[in-house]
Amino acid sequence: MKTILNVIWLILSGFWLFLGYLLAGVLLCITIIGIPFGIASFRIGVYALWPFGHTTVERRDAGAPSCIGNVLWLILAGWWLAIAHVVTGIAQCVTIIGIPLGIANFKLIPISLFPLGREIVPTDQPFARR
Repeated sequence: MKTILNVIWLILSGFWLFLGYLLAGVLLCITIIGIPFGIASFRIGVYALWPFGHTTVERRDAGAPSCIGNVLWLILAGWWLAIAHVVTGIAQCVTIIGIPLGIANFKLIPISLFPLGREIVPTDQPFARR
């Protein structure tokens, strides 16, 4: 079932989300200061490409730089990404077949708000890398 939902997701919204996060990552990597944010954008993009069967967990070794980076990310990009995911998630939930896709969009909100200090892991091993 995960594969079917991932293919539907990929066709309807995943590919476009991936391209958006990829473009943002490339633009962020232009400056040295933006490289950690660009890498985070690439990770979110891959997660947005194939979200079913994966989840995010907090990294315990992430320290104060991740916290400071998350505050900057939240102010500069996080709110806009979260609003976009909420709007598209609601739009996808209008149809019965789109409800799982909308839920997947809602699942992307926490990592789009605070991407640093989080890791994407398979759902069958959510505690494996803590």
